[in-house]
Amino acid sequence: MAKSVEEKHPTKVLFVCAQNKIRSVTAERMFSSSQRYQVRSRGIANDARVKLTAGDIGWADVIFVMEKNHKNRMAKRFREKIGSKRIVCLFIEDIYEPMEDALIAELRRKLSPHLILPEEKADQSGSRE
Repeated sequence: MAKSVEEKHPTKVLFVCAQNKIRSVTAERMFSSSQRYQVRSRGIANDARVKLTAGDIGWADVIFVMEKNHKNRMAKRFREKIGSKRIVCLFIEDIYEPMEDALIAELRRKLSPHLILPEEKADQSGSRE
């Protein structure tokens, strides 16, 4: 059976935090096997692990930032590139460890109004017992 002409390509989702070490990376990993979304994570700080570029903003259909400060810094640095991009602030503080269960729960809670969440996995946190 032929694919529907109206079938959409995966939505391109960009997660941004300061350093691209904990919050945005955790969000990216949560959605990494999704068929619905293509995901990337970046950092807005000058010394971020993977630094946000104008190309990343151009690539994204929707951008999720962890703090209002991140949105403000993006707007200042990439004013022309942002245009009418949908940017959502999740208001998630920098108080977690990578893939921490509490961070995953907070991301799920804050992202659920905006994205279809992936199935929860018992081993998603990567913790070993």
